[in-house]
Amino acid sequence: MSILVGYVPTPVGEAAARAAIAEAKLRGEKLFVVNSVREGALVDKSVASDADLERITAAASEAGVESSVLQSTHSDDLADEVLTLAEAHDVSLIVIGLRQRSQVGKFIMGSHAQRILLQADRPVLAVKADQDGH
Repeated sequence: MSILVGYVPTPVGEAAARAAIAEAKLRGEKLFVVNSVREGALVDKSVASDADLERITAAASEAGVESSVLQSTHSDDLADEVLTLAEAHDVSLIVIGLRQRSQVGKFIMGSHAQRILLQADRPVLAVKADQDGH
């Protein structure tokens, strides 16, 4: 079995990656780091750089965790992409980061995290960044 973490280069994404590495080490499972880009987007702040992804895989390696990066594109629905990858790799746990949003923000933008939490057919660990962003 393995663990899948949805990673974006933000404090919340970093917190999710740390939690996923800890869970993978505890369970003795492989870690898949997912960074999905919106198809056709010229600029996407959720795109992780090679240095970001190398840092995450190095941290996993230092913890004794085997890891792989899954870079994919999604057409319109990031939640579906994460759920599809989780099923394709038969993961035992999905780890996602949560950030606080206003009610209006949730209504207008929707919530990928909420959809993953509600639609996943396997356990989901939702992680928040500390107050200071770590």
